Amino acid sequence: MEALRNSTNSAMLLSSFVRKGLLFFLLTCLSIHISKAQFLLNDSISYQPKKLTTLGISAGAVYGVSMFALNEAWYKENKREEFHFFNDAAEWKQVDKAGHFYTAFYLSALSAQSINQCGVKAKKSALLGSLAGFVLISSIEIFDGYSEAYGASVSDLIANAGGSVFYWWQQNHWQELRLQPKFSFHRTPFAPLRPAVLGENIPTEILKDYNGQTYWLSADMDKFMRFPKWLNLAVGYGAHSMLYARDATNTANGYDPYRQYYLSVDFDLTAIETDSKFVRGLIKALSVIKLPAPALEMSKKGVKFHPLYF
Repeated sequence: MEALRNSTNSAMLLSSFVRKGLLFFLLTCLSIHISKAQFLLNDSISYQPKKLTTLGISAGAVYGVSMFALNEAWYKENKREEFHFFNDAAEWKQVDKAGHFYTAFYLSALSAQSINQCGVKAKKSALLGSLAGFVLISSIEIFDGYSEAYGASVSDLIANAGGSVFYWWQQNHWQELRLQPKFSFHRTPFAPLRPAVLGENIPTEILKDYNGQTYWLSADMDKFMRFPKWLNLAVGYGAHSMLYARDATNTANGYDPYRQYYLSVDFDLTAIETDSKFVRGLIKALSVIKLPAPALEMSKKGVKFHPLYF
């Protein structure tokens, strides 16, 4: 039974890897429509119905083809059964849920900005973009729900909704993003111990080794008080010593998983003013990543200072 459970966990993690690759592809397609470095919406763009129609058709086509390809490549070989749920809320110390929140947030942000670039008003763009972001990431749960090997996850759906709502709330309340999710990664000694599950090289480890992932919430402090525009404060969350999804399995194999909390500074690259489209694009790409900086780590192991943490 334990072997079957471990096999199922491994398959679900690989499924997560495939789905993340698909979502990164969709994010890239959306970002093609966006010219600004910041994730800003505005009401100064004139309404362009033809451009909006083109966006809708192209996004729908990419989405449809991607879903078909995912079904053919991954789910087609699995036996289908009635729609059901799988409770994975207690797995991986919820680091994977932070990943769902993060991805839903940026799918919503890029969707909203793409719609806004067609001249749709800011508040309406934020709402439509948030709904689109939630649908894009959550529709994959339907595949899981009908697959014998997996099952739809309520906790995934909650995390997805949280990311999309968090984006919409900021745009609706502040008309800008003051609290931005970010991601960082460092290699760990755990991936070589289970490379099929945790990754066998840097690209796969970034997506699959939850021990090396840290998810941050970076606060744009100058929007709240007098503070250097280029400097933010960030809090982070991660976990350590996880070779298996569930704590009981880790403990049975001699590992003691635990949560980690971080406090650090962050750098707001959007403070850089430039007319270069390339630089603006680079700033946009880097703005979703937490750059290396000094950090204070707090866990059940105590308090630890990192001169440079990533």
